[in-house]
Amino acid sequence: MTSTVPALGTRTAEGSALQAVLLDMDGTLVDTEGFWWDVETEVFASLGHTLDDSWRHVVVGGPMTRSAGFLIEATGADITLAELSVLLNDGFEQRIGRDLPLMPGAARLLAELSAHEIPTALVSASHRRIIDRVLKSLGPQHFALTVAGDEVPRTKPHPDPYLAAAAGLGVDPVRCAVVEDTATGVAAAEAAGCHVVAVPSVAPITPAARRTVVASLEEVDLTFLRGLMTQMR
Repeated sequence: MTSTVPALGTRTAEGSALQAVLLDMDGTLVDTEGFWWDVETEVFASLGHTLDDSWRHVVVGGPMTRSAGFLIEATGADITLAELSVLLNDGFEQRIGRDLPLMPGAARLLAELSAHEIPTALVSASHRRIIDRVLKSLGPQHFALTVAGDEVPRTKPHPDPYLAAAAGLGVDPVRCAVVEDTATGVAAAEAAGCHVVAVPSVAPITPAARRTVVASLEEVDLTFLRGLMTQMR
């Protein structure tokens, strides 16, 4: 996407400026939401259980404690949450070691944000061990800060991860644009007071105040993100 970008710090008519961009990881920058479900299906099959495909919408986008806990309860599997978390993380690491496709538009958007020196953070419900592996493909140089789901007291859908990212960057959450792909992530960003761009991956997301829904990251560039700041209500 070609964009004509105002100089860094240019303000809108309301006198507000975009201070930072906070990006989700799975399903937003990397095409991995399906990987998680595949790993969950394989792990539970090894335990003698078949996952109902309708459960995918329940577990997508949430912290592992919630998704793994739900699947244990739903299947009655004889495994602890801690044991299951290790199996899921191990399986996911193996999967992304073989293939890690980026979402369309992700590489271009990251390059544009870096070129304009926009403070950018990666904010994920995934654990630190997973984020560090994925960063090798995304390029750690694109992020001033990363926040993992196992590094905050409460992860998505609570606002804590996005509040931590804004605080770490020294910016106002209200002046941040967040890009998310799930209702869980959108809820976390909105609870933190951020403007949200939703790029649905598995389940539909409806537009709302301070929430813009697009079909792909290819629709999102810096001019678009700065324009969100004019929609304050």
